[in-house]
Amino acid sequence: IRFWSNIPFITVPLSRAHGKSFAHRSELKHAKRIVVKLGSAVVTRGDECGLALGRLASIVEQVSMLQNQGREMMIVTSGAVAFGKQRLRHEILLSQSVRQALHSGQSQLKDVAIPVLEARACAAAGQSGLMALYEAMFTQYSICAAQILVTNLDFHDEQKRRNLNGTLHELLRMNIVPIINTNDAVVPPPEPNSDLQGVNVGKVFVKDNDSLAARLAVEMKTDLLIVLSDVEGLFDSPPGSDDAKLIDIFYPGDQQSVTFGTKSRVGMGGMEAKVKAALWALQGGTSVVIANGTHPKISGHVITDIVEGKKVGTFFSEVKPAGPTVEQQGEMARAGGRTLAALQPEQRAEIIYHLADLLTDQREEILLANKKDLEEAENKGRLALPLLKRLSLSTSKLNSLAIGLRQIAASSKDSVGRIIRRTRIAKDLDLEQVTVPIGVLLVIFESRPDCLPQVSALAIASGNGLLLKGGKEAAHSNQILHHLAQEALSIHGVKDAVQLVNTREEVEDLCRLDKLIDLIIPRGSSQLVRDIQKAAKGIPVMGHSEGICHVYVDTDASVEKVTRIIRDSKCEYPAACNALETLLIHRDLLRTPLFDQIIDMLRVEQVKIHAGPKFASYLTFSPSEVKSLRTEYGDLECCIEVVDSVQEAVEHIHKYGSSHTDVIITENEKTAEFFLQHVDSACVFWNASTRFSDGYRFGLGAEVGISTSRIHARGPVGIEGLLTTKWLLRGDNHVVSDFSEHGTMKYLHESLPLPQRNTN
Repeated sequence: IRFWSNIPFITVPLSRAHGKSFAHRSELKHAKRIVVKLGSAVVTRGDECGLALGRLASIVEQVSMLQNQGREMMIVTSGAVAFGKQRLRHEILLSQSVRQALHSGQSQLKDVAIPVLEARACAAAGQSGLMALYEAMFTQYSICAAQILVTNLDFHDEQKRRNLNGTLHELLRMNIVPIINTNDAVVPPPEPNSDLQGVNVGKVFVKDNDSLAARLAVEMKTDLLIVLSDVEGLFDSPPGSDDAKLIDIFYPGDQQSVTFGTKSRVGMGGMEAKVKAALWALQGGTSVVIANGTHPKISGHVITDIVEGKKVGTFFSEVKPAGPTVEQQGEMARAGGRTLAALQPEQRAEIIYHLADLLTDQREEILLANKKDLEEAENKGRLALPLLKRLSLSTSKLNSLAIGLRQIAASSKDSVGRIIRRTRIAKDLDLEQVTVPIGVLLVIFESRPDCLPQVSALAIASGNGLLLKGGKEAAHSNQILHHLAQEALSIHGVKDAVQLVNTREEVEDLCRLDKLIDLIIPRGSSQLVRDIQKAAKGIPVMGHSEGICHVYVDTDASVEKVTRIIRDSKCEYPAACNALETLLIHRDLLRTPLFDQIIDMLRVEQVKIHAGPKFASYLTFSPSEVKSLRTEYGDLECCIEVVDSVQEAVEHIHKYGSSHTDVIITENEKTAEFFLQHVDSACVFWNASTRFSDGYRFGLGAEVGISTSRIHARGPVGIEGLLTTKWLLRGDNHVVSDFSEHGTMKYLHESLPLPQRNTN
């Protein structure tokens, strides 16, 4: 027996110790016992006469899925009044039409007035039909459902409370989903001011299904209460009003910062009632999420998304994070980026020079933090060798970073605000197209802390705000490098322009912040990039999902160049995205000394060879045949395939490549030019290693990544790729009507000379 407010009730042991709610969304996946409250707006149709069958079916499917995972699901539902109203309207129409037909002696029907239907009568008529519908739907998933109708007396009478509690526990023990509703057929009208605010836990009135759900959640020691309504969650002002913002996490005491609007179109409770019920349940140890159960794009997975910890609706938590939320960080980055863009070019360059100096001056502290990351990664054994190499920093890496940052600083003085086009539209009406920052960038990277200062410098040079999300395997390194970036930004008061996201935000949730983020740049594995491209909602993603780079060895290739270029392309840094993955060899080179030299070199370098289908057909005993010609190995492995001509090499690259970097080795200029012009990749080289595909090596100072996109930026993306343009029109009382057929002015559209660029 457990006592709550001096009233005892039966309890059943749970897998999670109850008494304290979950602190973070990511913990919701551990919820064992869950109450789903379905508001009237969720259950009923828009005309309020009948049920929204499609939504109900989707909700039942999600509840069934969670129940079959071993969770204990309960539903608090509305809908009996709406279902009953539909039935009674039908009966009244049928009855009146029959009487009318008998009275008039003809079957023609006239307009029939429907009387106002009393809610309790509607509830009485609708309860059985609503439950029958639930039973039919749950039966499709081999789940049994049971109906429980309650009133205030069932909570205020000690024996009835004990009976109700015991019944619910017994149903859950038998894997039955209880369907709970207030008995609206006998319930009295709601009493004024009888809500949950300031009322003793043991004496709460059940005035609507919000308070019922909260009361049941606490009584049953539930882990999670999901309240579904017709709005996305809790807003800081009424939804639809100007500047209304969805509150991601709501904390007790935040009520003063919220302005509540009118209640739902149906049902008895508004958002204020939901918040009071949620806070009361939170106080009792139950986590709460309020979300939209009617939106067609999300209602089909809203419940499962919440349980998986995704950023849906408003999460009620008693634990406030130590730092700002990611939404606040996004706003800080936006404001900081605008201030950064307004600085003089020399000031932005000064920040980057200072950051470069800090990388060398604070070398020992950086390497010490990196050592911690490496030790933790090795102890956990979760990182593959290529990722460990990317995670590692060294004195030489830091020196190279500093050199690259100084290059960025030197080239940044003529980036933001550069005029790229001037046109005289008409007399005294001049148009300019100028470069401006994109806005706020979200850069997601894993196992590569050297990315942080590179990307920070590029964002500073281009005047962009920056959100950085690094992998937890590089947490110590990222922390100190971000601290140095902010230290450098502080010399001109723009510390907030670069933000490191340290909260427990899932990448998928970050990709939904389309009002805060203008461009996402992923830096990591092909799987990471694909996941981000899939998850991004309305935000463009710049990058490449794979780096399947080819080297084609032509019949006219130089013996001296072939092994050097192949070795460098494959072995210099095999984990890089610009490393060789597929070696294409002209058929005439098979069984020649050059071919033998290539194979011997790869064996000496311990490169594992996979044979393509055509190559394997030429060999009696071939290496393991490749599983796919679209494989990015990221290690000392590569595929060898045979082609009959440069044309076939180009076709192979187009079919199996990733439009990243592809190389031809030949002394025949005509063949080389054919390859350069016909291969449709971001980078195409002649007699040079694939590893040159890099922002630093291109003279860009650094890169935020390599883009295989065909829009905006392609190849290694430096400062230029992080800029867009805007149009500035300077006139003097000009109006369009002056340029009409009978107007006084004519268009000139004269190109004007551009101001001289600063090339120092």
